[in-house]
Amino acid sequence: MIEFIIYKSIICVVIFAVSLGIAAYSTWWERKFAGLLQDRWGPSRAGKWGLLQPLADGGKMLFKEEIIPNVSNKFLFILAPGLFIVTAIVAGVLIPWGPAMQIGDSVYALQVSDVNVGVIFLLGVTSIGVYGIMIGGWASNNKYSLLGAIRASAQMISYELAMGISLIALIITAGGTLSFSEIVAAQDGGVANVVWQPLGFIIFFVCALAETNRAPFDLAECETELVGGYHTEYSAFKLGLFLFAEYINMFVSSAVMAGFYFGGYNFPFAHELYSAMGLQEGSWIISLIGFGAYFTKTLIFISVFMWIRWTIPRFRYDQLMNLGWKALLPLSLLNLAITVVVEYFRGNIIF
Repeated sequence: MIEFIIYKSIICVVIFAVSLGIAAYSTWWERKFAGLLQDRWGPSRAGKWGLLQPLADGGKMLFKEEIIPNVSNKFLFILAPGLFIVTAIVAGVLIPWGPAMQIGDSVYALQVSDVNVGVIFLLGVTSIGVYGIMIGGWASNNKYSLLGAIRASAQMISYELAMGISLIALIITAGGTLSFSEIVAAQDGGVANVVWQPLGFIIFFVCALAETNRAPFDLAECETELVGGYHTEYSAFKLGLFLFAEYINMFVSSAVMAGFYFGGYNFPFAHELYSAMGLQEGSWIISLIGFGAYFTKTLIFISVFMWIRWTIPRFRYDQLMNLGWKALLPLSLLNLAITVVVEYFRGNIIF
């Protein structure tokens, strides 16, 4: 029991550290990526290739003066960024980063928790994140912050419907399981779910952009209309928590898409490679290779998020709502109907 607690504690600390590290260096990579697209250098002063820029930015956020408006609800004003970043980090506990490894007689999963209703838990936790935005916008007692919070809540509620229905189709394809690890494991040696769910993946990807408030769906923090949106009144460390949480959400969303639709730690000819290397199932080397494959897929998705930000202009709010209710929702229902028919003829559904 003590060994189990120690191992889970180590996994929690590692995932927490990796999430914060990825969030920090996503800011560096986004600015470098934008520089590449715009034919300029990007960060280049703080350290070699600007690698110390995230530390400089973090130090600036940490040591700047904290400002709390006199007319704000101080308790909720402080609570909101903490709630937002906690929900972002908690969503990552379900991700199986690699095959389980065996040390002695014990088997260790590279996952904090494998709950049998993982998909529902994931949707529930991510939907709670909107409360952090809504509370922060309302507690600021600023009209621009409130408008940004209302936009964010309406946007996330609208796109969660299509996202949830696309996941129902995925669950049917995966044999009815709600476990994240079982969905990933089912793609081992077979065909990735994106082959059976191409439309579902596109719907999920677009909804993930909207759920993470990434461009072209960043209406909640639209600088040209709302100054800074829901975090207009925030500064210093609390603003840093909001910004960090957005990048952690992008990281977790990328990992979820890589696991649900692209096999996670599985990749083509993996077993042939392991056999050629003389590796036995449960080897820590197999777990390390699987983690590398999963992490690479996640980083590719993060880069795609950034690519979209710097190439597609922001939608108007009516366009955003029309896309969610008039396009993605009907398409997700169509995809669900097609999935049921296909799985019936494949013999996976019996009425």
